[in-house]
Amino acid sequence: MSTTKDYLTYIIDQLSELDHIKHRQMMGEYIIYYKDKIAAYLCDNRVMVKPVPSALNMIPNARFEPPYEGAKDMIVIENADDREFLTKLFNAMYDELPQPKKRGK
Repeated sequence: MSTTKDYLTYIIDQLSELDHIKHRQMMGEYIIYYKDKIAAYLCDNRVMVKPVPSALNMIPNARFEPPYEGAKDMIVIENADDREFLTKLFNAMYDELPQPKKRGK
């Protein structure tokens, strides 16, 4: 099952208090960028984030799953309906997220 456009719209709305949120479609799923860094994946209508220390601190009993076959495990966000939590999570994670890779010409 792929992520629906309705779910993408819902999550983008949940993150509307943050500036510089963008998304990109990738094989029926979506990548969510925060200030040009990959912050989350939307896979099968689920929000998944990288297991950086700040995310692990905010979600001590995190459930881990790979976003797609062969990928590294990520944290499945169980309470994506909590706008305040998502905003705090993205802000907390930002400094720990990897810098975007430089693209060759």
